[in-house]
Amino acid sequence: MNMPRGTYGFRFAEDQELQLCVLYAAGCDSITDPSYHWDGLERSDGPLLLFQYTVSGEGVFESNNRIHHVTAGQAFLAEIPGPHRYYYHSVSKEPWEFLFLLFRPTLILPHWRKFLREAGEVPYLPADCTPIRLLRMIVTDAATGRITDPLIASSSVYQFMTELTRLQRTTLRNRENWSENIQIAVEYIENNYSKMISIDHLAEHVSLSKYHFIRRFSSSTGLTPGSYLTRVRTEKAMELLRGTSLSIEVIAEQVGYSSGSYFIKAFRSITGVTPGEFRSGGESLVYRKLFFD
Repeated sequence: MNMPRGTYGFRFAEDQELQLCVLYAAGCDSITDPSYHWDGLERSDGPLLLFQYTVSGEGVFESNNRIHHVTAGQAFLAEIPGPHRYYYHSVSKEPWEFLFLLFRPTLILPHWRKFLREAGEVPYLPADCTPIRLLRMIVTDAATGRITDPLIASSSVYQFMTELTRLQRTTLRNRENWSENIQIAVEYIENNYSKMISIDHLAEHVSLSKYHFIRRFSSSTGLTPGSYLTRVRTEKAMELLRGTSLSIEVIAEQVGYSSGSYFIKAFRSITGVTPGEFRSGGESLVYRKLFFD
């Protein structure tokens, strides 16, 4: 990795008149020692958001009772403090090389949560995509002393997070570039959204292992398979809410939800309003359709 290695911290004085994004640290490292181990519940430097991107080698990220082996092209997102661990495994045979950013949640938490909800905790990001190019630039600027005041630091953090969120839009619009397996999976979701669709079934349908299917799907679409299914169901529900007089419970069943309460929660997470508010125009403007990213 041809970048200056090290961790660069920032402790600029806060401007009481301006609310800014706060860059806490940026860095580039190569780990070979199994003593490298961080526990999100034991750290006292939060609240912080950590974005760590693997360039080569492999690390382990544990969260929500899941163990992720984070390899080249993968990032993991962690909120500190939080119930997670990440470490270099003792059986690893090559260095774990990565880039990382630590920043305060101020101003950017909604962007962070949106990306996390749609892409998952361990997304796949091409090395040449805009957020990763910005990540490299921020680390290089930190190493060379070009981040000299809180305004530059704030701009760097906000640009990184907006480009990370924007990546979801661009990947969704480039459907013609998706692999044949992923296009088949997406078509299956769009034709069978009203049924119970599991990740295992989708992976089997396109003849991929579950691991490789999730990786390829997320890399191609910018969404987890579950998030993509939720989007399709939400769009179909909008049509039924404004185009029919069917009850919320019936619409929930027709678009694939086991209960009205679960449907309401999923619908609101995407649109920001409940199905009832969307139908009645309770959000002030009566929309025929909402376009969302």
